[in-house]
Amino acid sequence: MKVILTEDVKSLGKKGDIVEVSDGYARNFLLSKKKGLEATASNLNNLKLKNANDEKIAKQQLEDAKAFAKELETKTVTVRIKAGENGKTFGAVSSKEIAEAVESQCGMALDKKKIVLAEAIKAVGTYKVAVKLHPQVTGEFTVVVEAL
Repeated sequence: MKVILTEDVKSLGKKGDIVEVSDGYARNFLLSKKKGLEATASNLNNLKLKNANDEKIAKQQLEDAKAFAKELETKTVTVRIKAGENGKTFGAVSSKEIAEAVESQCGMALDKKKIVLAEAIKAVGTYKVAVKLHPQVTGEFTVVVEAL
């Protein structure tokens, strides 16, 4: 029997896959536990429409991320932190502080988990900071660290 999987099933396939399984396995496990649908013409058509819609949404998200990355490249954010002599800071500038500064100074919401710091910022100066906006898109902006 052909079955369309509605969720990932270990050692069988991923969500959306069409698999051939025995009738008993399909009736007693996959269909009864709502892990699959029988591969009828209408269910196959629904799957095709859903995949087309998902692809369209993914393309739109990619375009939005690229536009956001372009806009972000022009931005410069200033973070103030306590510093001693020779520009050494007391502690490091965290991604949380950077995300809050971007929101307050640029009006753009960034998730602190998406900010990628190559190394800890522990001195006064200008730094390039990367942001992972999408699996295929990484944006960059400038952070200026100033002493209080």
